Amino acid sequence: MNRVINGLAAAISILAVFAANPAYANGEVGEHVKDLSAHIEEYSGEVRWFLDEADSIVNTYADKGASAAEPGKLVENWEAVKFHAAIETTYVPVYASIWQGIFGIHDAIDKGKPVAEVRQQQEALKQAMWQALGAVKLAAKNQAEQPVAATSTGPMDPVSTLGQIKDNLDRVVAKYAERDVDTALNLVYDTYANRFEGVEGPIIEHDAALVEDLEKDFNVVLLKQLQGSASVSDVEQTVKGMKSKIERAQSLLAEAEKNRRSVF
Repeated sequence: MNRVINGLAAAISILAVFAANPAYANGEVGEHVKDLSAHIEEYSGEVRWFLDEADSIVNTYADKGASAAEPGKLVENWEAVKFHAAIETTYVPVYASIWQGIFGIHDAIDKGKPVAEVRQQQEALKQAMWQALGAVKLAAKNQAEQPVAATSTGPMDPVSTLGQIKDNLDRVVAKYAERDVDTALNLVYDTYANRFEGVEGPIIEHDAALVEDLEKDFNVVLLKQLQGSASVSDVEQTVKGMKSKIERAQSLLAEAEKNRRSVF
């Protein structure tokens, strides 16, 4: 839960941007994301319903096999609930975990895996859903305390920009898990061109090799995986490595700024 809280501290600062531009691959986000607190009970009901439906699908698989289970309904059900948009606009890492859980069940059923393996995927999805509900509840509290009107839209410093790059990479994983490859690719292109290239200079001053590694990750490794139908877990591992490098870049820039201030 601490990881969720730490991530949300940064995510809340960009919530207003998503709310002001609510266009996603699955359609309009909806006005409800601008007032999360008013919809918590509705979200809670949707989570319970979604998990009950997932349980029904897995039970059907156990009793009658893959042809009767209809795992595709997992996707349909997830895209039908408002909670889908609430967590997508609130905390993308958990949103990505939900899609990974959905397709974990879906793929296990399609491949005729043992019921025990399907149950493991179901448990991972269940944990992600309840974690997501906790994240949205926390976001609702912070949203009430930090109104959209108070959000700054001015230019970000390099460290903050790198933080947004990490958020965007999480969204790449989410969209790829959602099987929206075009959106995932466009996010990579946009993040590299409009975010990373703007902070390359300061990072090169401290670690040129780190910039070269990230350029390769953006323009070769990650793109090849997205275009080549790599597994979600492989894409997630690449993004995890990229985020670790970005965190090193953040540390380098933060330390340099600290030293600069101590001099003056």
